[in-house]
Amino acid sequence: MRFLGRLPALVAGALLALTALSAAPAQAGEAGASAAPVFKAPYPCGQQWTYSHHSAEVRRALDFVRSDGGATAGTPVLASAAGTATRYSQPSGAGNYIAIDHGGGWTTYYFHLSAYSVASGAWVAQGQQIGVTGSTGNSSGAHIHYEQLYNGAGQNIVINGVGLAYPGSYYQAYLTSDNGCGGSGYPFSTWGSGVNVRADARVTAAVVTTLTGPTAVRVLCQKQGDTVNAEGYSNNWWSKLRDQNGFISNIYIDHPDAKLPGVPLC
Repeated sequence: MRFLGRLPALVAGALLALTALSAAPAQAGEAGASAAPVFKAPYPCGQQWTYSHHSAEVRRALDFVRSDGGATAGTPVLASAAGTATRYSQPSGAGNYIAIDHGGGWTTYYFHLSAYSVASGAWVAQGQQIGVTGSTGNSSGAHIHYEQLYNGAGQNIVINGVGLAYPGSYYQAYLTSDNGCGGSGYPFSTWGSGVNVRADARVTAAVVTTLTGPTAVRVLCQKQGDTVNAEGYSNNWWSKLRDQNGFISNIYIDHPDAKLPGVPLC
């Protein structure tokens, strides 16, 4: 199954005319690698996505869709490096999109968002959610259209200092994100005693450690897993804890919501 990130020739011509989207061709080695930020994948820690490039793209873009069993639509889109975010809308082409100015001539684009998560002009940190994956504009299915530009010219995309392949279709190349994995996490407290921290969001996963009582924890991200029942409640959301390096059911996080607000998906 392929989702179209490419734009028909007519729309591509319109894009070329937009000052917000420079159509200069990529030049291998045009900018010194030392000048570039250390870009990370534009989606949450631990997720695996597949990607492809379509020859009709205006620049050296890659289109990403999830390949780890999770839904592409609705997944948070993360800043691949820190910078100043600007919101745009182009219904006939890029849809809702964000450009992040990283300084030093470097910019990244994130097209086809279903929603924005930051204000225009906001400073964003690497790994911060900037939008939600969608299919707005000229798109036939949810995906992240992602670009790296130097002085307005599209560059071959580099993640963690390594250049990515440019396959012509999905499921030939894959990338697992480490964006946000090393973050400070979101502060919460647990309740209960003898709460097991597990290697994955499954009640049969190996026990990493046990929380003997209420504990202050840092949550890196959350995902759905096995349903856990306690004190008359049920919850299938699990949190990944930074310091314990494992997962606990959100039922043991001292918060009224089953899915923790503001915490990205794993």
